[in-house]
Amino acid sequence: MPNKLKINRRDFLNGAALSLAAGTSLSPLELLALDVTGGVYPPALTGLRGSHPGSFEIAHAVAQAGVRFARPSQQTDDLYDLVVVGGGISGLATAFLYQQRVGPGARILILDNHDDFGGHAKRNEFDVDGERLIGYGGSQSIDSPGRYSPAAKQLLRDVAIDTERFYEYYDQEYFEKRKLGGGVWFSKDVFGSNVLANSAWPSYFSTPDPATIEAAIASYPISDESKSTLSRLLQSEKDYLLDLSEGEKVEYLRKISYRNFLLKDAGVTEEVADILNDTVRGYWGVGWDALSALEGYRLSQPGTWYLGLDGIGKDFADREEPYIFHYPDGNAGIARSIVRKLIPEAAPGRTMEDLVTTPVDYSFLDVDSSNVRIRLNCTCVDVRHTANQKEVDVTYFQGGGPHLVRARHAVLACYNSMIPHICSEASEEQIEAINYAVKVPLVYINIAIRNWQAFANLGIHDVYIPRPELMHSFGMDFPVSIGDYEYTQNPDQATVLHGTFVPTRPNQRLTAREQHAVGQHTLLEMSFEQFERGIVRQLDGSLAGGGFDVERDVAAITVNRWPHGYAYEYNELFDPVDWNPKNGPHIAGRAQIGRISIANSDASAYAYASGAIDAADRAVNEQIR
Repeated sequence: MPNKLKINRRDFLNGAALSLAAGTSLSPLELLALDVTGGVYPPALTGLRGSHPGSFEIAHAVAQAGVRFARPSQQTDDLYDLVVVGGGISGLATAFLYQQRVGPGARILILDNHDDFGGHAKRNEFDVDGERLIGYGGSQSIDSPGRYSPAAKQLLRDVAIDTERFYEYYDQEYFEKRKLGGGVWFSKDVFGSNVLANSAWPSYFSTPDPATIEAAIASYPISDESKSTLSRLLQSEKDYLLDLSEGEKVEYLRKISYRNFLLKDAGVTEEVADILNDTVRGYWGVGWDALSALEGYRLSQPGTWYLGLDGIGKDFADREEPYIFHYPDGNAGIARSIVRKLIPEAAPGRTMEDLVTTPVDYSFLDVDSSNVRIRLNCTCVDVRHTANQKEVDVTYFQGGGPHLVRARHAVLACYNSMIPHICSEASEEQIEAINYAVKVPLVYINIAIRNWQAFANLGIHDVYIPRPELMHSFGMDFPVSIGDYEYTQNPDQATVLHGTFVPTRPNQRLTAREQHAVGQHTLLEMSFEQFERGIVRQLDGSLAGGGFDVERDVAAITVNRWPHGYAYEYNELFDPVDWNPKNGPHIAGRAQIGRISIANSDASAYAYASGAIDAADRAVNEQIR
């Protein structure tokens, strides 16, 4: 299908064409020499974001090609009390907690290789016909804040985030009141015809009416046998493991994938197993072929509802709080709240409400008069103690050349996998532990549309896509209105669609870690044009029946590509059962190296904001005790 989308996109060079994103003749050093934030507001940049061109080339040269850059013979930057490598939530929290505990006079420098702070907590903005729309390009929500550690809870309070207010700001009945449910799209390329139908199975955000399940299944372009087994799976009250004791059930479910449980024990067809395989892909980064049936039970998947386990094994998965603690820009709200405290001039105001619509003034992030400085477009290539072991030298690239900064303490809050390549003092045991984990590749896609009338016409708010070409799900964003920012209230208004793509290799006998590694390479080879073409095909195919016209209705697209996405969490189907955030290789991987500590969600083996904050708390305590 030819690309019919013709929209004006502001790329990261303030109106330049996308030639740099799609392919460039510039060298990595020349890319870094470009001042991409000069006069540009990074959240409003569209096209290819996340790990954008210019942010990763130097790091890849170091980690993959073994390139080593000469350190400046003389110190070219100032002396700081603390240098933090990485400006994501963990790096920002490190700076904030260090300042709190050492004193406001502490001089802190934060270095980040991207053109924006926040790491995966990325803010996307759009101007659609004069209306500002806000979306999230990475770290999504404050999940279960009631379970946060005391340190993480206190940090949220100290940066003026009151999670209780989200009960007012998040409209939990928004979609129900408008009679919008979950949809599933069967694409012509895979199933022989384009069919958008109601989802017959429940998700966290939608529960189908039992009276509509049979009609939904009847409309699916699948075999009669598959329709029959899917109907039985969703409506039977059978215990498929009736002959096993409770303990035996748990052990059995832990050792078999949920996909194989569906095939072997629930008796569904391969076609049905394929259709359901990706329902968890955006949550774990793999499908049900690489997750245990016990995890399927924890997440209340079909076929596990009547196993008679009475909650056994569900302790950590059950949420005591609704999934509503979400800024319009996701956890960029946390990152921006911390930056406001560190550098008040950059984001004037006082409340979590006024921050939502307050643009950050990036010119204040790195000024001589501030005790805390955030320096963007900087890639760290070497971290080592000075000869007397009393300070740490950090070499980084910015503007096409190396710089050397010295600090009394350093915290590496960057991608964990880079640490063995930039810190020669890490032990072999530590390097082996760090290298065990493989980050989850992830793409969050934000599509600004001029209206959502098609969704109202179709009676859906989100779409799940089995066996997808690109996005495996997309839909209307979380219904959050906060401060002066109001979520769309009627179908004629502009809004943001949020799509998710995690590249996997299902049903090839690959572990989760192996699938993540393959997926990372897949993402790095994809251009914005490839993403755009796939997005257009999926929107065209799924929403045309509701009157959606891509060329008319789409205003802009931002693709937040994260080849090194979320932190790896231990998977009981492949990892030892006793490995968890409190036990596993990550403990040895995050060991303190003198005046150098490690803080990131990888070091917590927990891909949530609380894991990043807890890592910062630990690293700061290591350095000040």
